[in-house]
Amino acid sequence: MTGRMILLDARPLGVADVAEIARRNARLMLGEEAMRRIRASRALIEHLTGLGKPMYGVTTGLGACVDTPLAQADLIAFQHSVPLSHSMGIGPALPTEAVRAMMTARISGMAAGGTGTSERVVMGLVAALNAGVHPVIPTWGSIGAADLAHLGHMARSLRGDGEAEFQGRIMASSEALALAGLEPLDLREKDGHAIIVANSLSTGTACLCLEDVAHLIDWALAAVALNYEAFRSSLTAIDEDALAARPAFGQREIGARLRAELAGSGLWQDKAARRLQDPLSYRCVPQVWGGLLNAFEQARLATEIELAHSGDNPLILAEGERVISNGNFDLTAMTLAWEQLGQALAHCAVGTANRCMKLMSPITAELPRFLSARGGSRQGYAELQKPLSALEAEIRHLANPMSLSPLAVSDGIEDQSSMAPRVVAKTAEIIERMRYLVAMELIFAATGVELRGVVESMGEGPQRSFAAVRALVSPLDDDREMSTDMTRVARMVAGPRC
Repeated sequence: MTGRMILLDARPLGVADVAEIARRNARLMLGEEAMRRIRASRALIEHLTGLGKPMYGVTTGLGACVDTPLAQADLIAFQHSVPLSHSMGIGPALPTEAVRAMMTARISGMAAGGTGTSERVVMGLVAALNAGVHPVIPTWGSIGAADLAHLGHMARSLRGDGEAEFQGRIMASSEALALAGLEPLDLREKDGHAIIVANSLSTGTACLCLEDVAHLIDWALAAVALNYEAFRSSLTAIDEDALAARPAFGQREIGARLRAELAGSGLWQDKAARRLQDPLSYRCVPQVWGGLLNAFEQARLATEIELAHSGDNPLILAEGERVISNGNFDLTAMTLAWEQLGQALAHCAVGTANRCMKLMSPITAELPRFLSARGGSRQGYAELQKPLSALEAEIRHLANPMSLSPLAVSDGIEDQSSMAPRVVAKTAEIIERMRYLVAMELIFAATGVELRGVVESMGEGPQRSFAAVRALVSPLDDDREMSTDMTRVARMVAGPRC
């Protein structure tokens, strides 16, 4: 595999680094400081194991079996059994980018120095990632108290058992490793448990979602500005002084971005707007999208904490020569931030859908009904109101919280968990649907400015957005199939705005 090199050393990986590695095949390299931390924690594990010190997951069983000591002769065999016993995921396989993000997040956690895994295991993960050996991992099975199932399947595959994807083909893991010139992972004391005891799926896929949300925000604000032009909105909603009078989280930044989008627009002229006050879905964009910016920032901060630090149990503190049982794997704080992000996206979805509906109303927008160029003899965009309504309803459903603890497991020992991977996953589903809503607003608004005859007087941002839409979708002169149009624009919205 080819791609630029990203160094993990004294500076930890960031969200953008994970996306580069997972999606654009950047290569990962560990620096001297990262290796020093890995070696120090491993040296302590080997020292304490030699002394016979009781350590969870090293000299004892796991979960409710913490009360079961392991025989000295069984220590290594037990580590080989851990990935097998935790390979209990179900459902369709994770996408390759999610597997790569998960592998990257686990390596990042190991490099924080609290894991105690051996150097050869860490470097084996790095080598597999850089070579493009991707374990086949089922999607479901984690309750968010470490993503045990997913990491169990990963460890099993990289030991040469199970399946992996290599160069676009699913094959036996042993074959994939051989073709890549790699040896199966050789697990020793602590290694099997060290690989699985982390929230790497939750953290890795969260990094990908954050990149997606950033792109979505850019395109959504572009759609809002184009809709403002089509609707002939009052720009008092983005007035700097008004937003500063109650500087709620994010609203001043949204206002500034929209003012920049609309630079040079005829809407800035006196009496250009059709109304003194517009519907709330137009007037409250800074407040609603400002709420999303705030939620996005909280989710990013929470995710970067998990990415750059150790959530292992037990935690290896090499400098203090301590091995500490703890609950750092619990992701309640991160999960709550992601629940908030999903709900913030749902609020934005409601506004987007309502603006689309308003633009199609001749009473509200003073444009032809359903934006039909031929009037009532043709449907125009009438039928798109149905998927518009369906997507908005699905987004609201997905925004409902699911992070309250599920059933207690492991004989009642594991009686609290965050459901983090599913919360991140449902947020990703919201993003996927939201792209289509934004795509529809762009398409409707592009038609609206044409019907209004204001294309030449638009601001700089709407001019760019209009050109981008029209490069993919021709004007709706007559009724036609429109799924293809929406899909093309939704794909554009999935990427960065150029």
